Amino acid sequence: MVIQSALLCDAAHDYNGKLCLLGSFDTIVSPRFPMVHPACSVAIRLTFRSEDEGNHRLRLMLIDEDGKNILPKIEPALDVKVPDNVIFYSRNLIFNLQQTRFDRPGQYSIDLLIDDQICARIPLQIVPALQGEKGPTQGPR
Repeated sequence: MVIQSALLCDAAHDYNGKLCLLGSFDTIVSPRFPMVHPACSVAIRLTFRSEDEGNHRLRLMLIDEDGKNILPKIEPALDVKVPDNVIFYSRNLIFNLQQTRFDRPGQYSIDLLIDDQICARIPLQIVPALQGEKGPTQGPR
């Protein structure tokens, strides 16, 4: 199993097997805390080969600086079957996060675990706005 991509973005869509992304980011700026980020997506593209076939357990977590998951339970099952006529098979996974609350600024990570092993870690920093900056905004300042 290979992770081709794992990104945090404004929106993602699977269009006939193509992963379409809008606005990848790794920073949220906010003038006050706690703050709530209205909506974003975690987009993951996986590639499987015949040795990866079978049932797998996924887990998506948003980890704060204390090591605590701040998301509700996200643990979908993944059944992998590679078609006979291909060498590998790719699948897109999109997780839409809404109204995610951040109590304080800091370093966070979005972790994807497959069968209880971390397969991807997406960094996210939540930073306080400098005086005169507006928030919440995304991207570099």
